[in-house]
Amino acid sequence: MAQASPPTGTGPLARREARLAWQLLLPTITAVALVVILPLLAIFWISVKPVGLSDLRAPEVIAREDIRGDTEAVGDAANIRYRLRNSSQDRPISGVSLTDTIPEGLAVQELDPRCALDGRALSCTFGEWEAGFRDTLLIPVTIEQAYLDNDLRPQDSPVETTGSASSVLTDATFTFENFTRIFSGEEFFEVLWVTLFYTVFGTVGALLVGLFAALLLNKSFKGQGILRGLYLFPYVAPVIAVAFAWLILFDPFSGSANALLIQMGITDQSINFFGERPLALIMVTIFEVWRYFPLSFLFILARMQSIDSDMYEAADMDGASPFQQFWYLSVPQLLGILSVLFLLRFIWTFNKFDDIFLLTGGNAGTRTLTVNVYEQAFAISNIGAGAAVAVVIFCCLLLFSILFLKYISQEEGL
Repeated sequence: MAQASPPTGTGPLARREARLAWQLLLPTITAVALVVILPLLAIFWISVKPVGLSDLRAPEVIAREDIRGDTEAVGDAANIRYRLRNSSQDRPISGVSLTDTIPEGLAVQELDPRCALDGRALSCTFGEWEAGFRDTLLIPVTIEQAYLDNDLRPQDSPVETTGSASSVLTDATFTFENFTRIFSGEEFFEVLWVTLFYTVFGTVGALLVGLFAALLLNKSFKGQGILRGLYLFPYVAPVIAVAFAWLILFDPFSGSANALLIQMGITDQSINFFGERPLALIMVTIFEVWRYFPLSFLFILARMQSIDSDMYEAADMDGASPFQQFWYLSVPQLLGILSVLFLLRFIWTFNKFDDIFLLTGGNAGTRTLTVNVYEQAFAISNIGAGAAVAVVIFCCLLLFSILFLKYISQEEGL
């Protein structure tokens, strides 16, 4: 009786290959975790913390040292002054202490009860400081000849301070106030609508213009290489250069576009293209289409040139018009690459920040979610609220990707 063979993929060789595969993938997985997963988890963590921009720096003891009084002759009386404070306005510091070295030639006359002197080593213990605490410590001294000879100053020796404080980034304080602030009122939904308008029309426009450009260059003709290079210029040019070029071109006072419109009699006065609602949103969307259609053009053109030409020849012999050939032959062949491009361009456009920020700064009705992240985190110094908006962006894109991929899989199943 024949013995049954072990299931495929469970033998010693298969297990060794699996271990080797994981070992080869380990550097990639580690890089992805460090670059993507860990920052993403940090954003989720910060989104539920009451974190301001000032909270990113841990509370610490700030000490400033100088000498006050006469220091010109032997016997003069002076004070070594330490100006101390808690750098945080919200968090106390416990176990505060100070150590310093008294310069030679300064004879200490009296010590603060919180301090002790061992030779020339000064040590002070202050205990716990409340938030925003400030104090001034004075050490009376008398000037001796050694001080004048050595030309030393108290601030020449560094002051060392110690203290421990809890950080809002690492403690157990959590809040949903960041999300409450985001969703309260109509501002969020207005920003979300602007983001969706900019993303949907920018993505669809880039795909349509890229498809049209690919159709124009699908046939070989003289000067095709030059025209293809010109098509790529918006995508490869530095964004700051093309953004300022558009601002200069459509400037309401000295822009060529306004001068041409007035000269042609289309308008009687200058138009503020990037400063009026809803024109500013339309203009930044057009800029998005113009700047990123070359990427769609390259992928679509590569797919079109891989389609078998025999189908078009047969359709032409059967009397199919150019539009019918495009709709019934080209479009079904391009649906795969168009779907991938739509998914990628939607995600990239939804996350786009630099274009809008350079063109309008988010003003005139062009404030998107990414601009809102910047304004929350840095304009009003609320890092937690900025992280909460970033979490909302992630959830929106995750939901869109799941629904889109589910729809695509259903279409392929048909």
